[in-house]
Amino acid sequence: MTLADGLAWLDRHINLEATAGKVEGLSLERVRRLVGVLGDPQQSFPVIHITGTTGKGSTARMITGLLAEAGLAVGTYTSPHLQRINERIARNAEPIDDDELADLLADLERLEPLVGASNSYFELLTAAALRWFADIAVDVAVVEVGLLGRYDATNVCDATVAVVTNVGYDHTDGQGDWRARIADEKSGIVKADSTLVLGETAPALLPIFHRAGAREIWERERDFDCESNELAVGGRLLELRTPSSRYDEVYLSLHGAHQGDNAALALAAAEAFFAAPLGDDVVRDAFGAVSMPGRFEVVAREPLVVLDGAHSPEAAATVAATLHDDFERGGRTILVVGLLQPRDASSVLDALEVDTAETVIACTAPSPRAIPAHDIADAAEALGARVIVEPDVATAVDRARTLAEPNDAILVTGSLYVVGAARSHLLG
Repeated sequence: MTLADGLAWLDRHINLEATAGKVEGLSLERVRRLVGVLGDPQQSFPVIHITGTTGKGSTARMITGLLAEAGLAVGTYTSPHLQRINERIARNAEPIDDDELADLLADLERLEPLVGASNSYFELLTAAALRWFADIAVDVAVVEVGLLGRYDATNVCDATVAVVTNVGYDHTDGQGDWRARIADEKSGIVKADSTLVLGETAPALLPIFHRAGAREIWERERDFDCESNELAVGGRLLELRTPSSRYDEVYLSLHGAHQGDNAALALAAAEAFFAAPLGDDVVRDAFGAVSMPGRFEVVAREPLVVLDGAHSPEAAATVAATLHDDFERGGRTILVVGLLQPRDASSVLDALEVDTAETVIACTAPSPRAIPAHDIADAAEALGARVIVEPDVATAVDRARTLAEPNDAILVTGSLYVVGAARSHLLG
């Protein structure tokens, strides 16, 4: 089987990432049977499991960097991908190669009849990642939840360390006490013998996580924190505190004050895993070298071109603040925006401050869940924005670059699918 054959087989399975709407009958039964057929590879290595509304990907990347810098072989499983599916499954941040991924998918195709049910696209990819991590004998796996937590396919793992970044407006109908319901679902990754590293600080939600049954809980502000977070050239300069140590003047090579908070969370998770502080050199080298494609990624200057997959109001507000706070410029802002259902376009656009932008170019994300460009344009115009409709992402990016002066900024955002298409167009 070639990789193209394997991906064609994979695409014949239901892909919840490509569909919108409520999922009924949530259960881990199918994926447990699947990993059971594979010999339960998730039991071959310890796991750091990460959930949260925003910051999961960045936190996973930073934890991976810290553990790898400390000398471990680290498997990392994240979703979705930007340009190639291989990005989701990596060893020390290096994606799995085509032949290895093709072999894994061929094995899954051969073994799937033994499961007795058809698995989903994400369940199959999760099983492939866990099998590969066992095959290459990683020392630890950093696993990012795909959706919420309790019934996510990744929850077949019994985490040594469970990480919750935050709780925001995420996969909800917004009715009633939705924050508590989301917190309860995310708390489902906590296992009885795990340490919970908790980034959420809302007092009303803390009891939910305390009831989840972790052996130990480390809370942001009480047990760990980012105590100083200053703008630096190309990133941030941080002071970080953990239960056992303090790290001063740590350079983080990522833009945005929010990344300082993610760094504190990642550092706490790594120390919880080792049950010991990390060396200063490990922290400095890991954070000084970390990169995060598609998360406030600067891909060009004069004009400044930034890619960020912000897809929720919280994430959109963060990217707008980062563009304003981290870059001194006298020019205008041009936004290229594409969104997916079931996101509320008006809420995301409002958080992006579209009324202050010179122009909003609405595009259609390359996904079956895409909100049509014209619908995004209507929402932006209702908020007072000047709007252009260019449904194709690459054409929208080119239009923005044509309009921009050297001191302007172009922000491409709204979905990782949009950012992935823009990245492929701009960088190849």
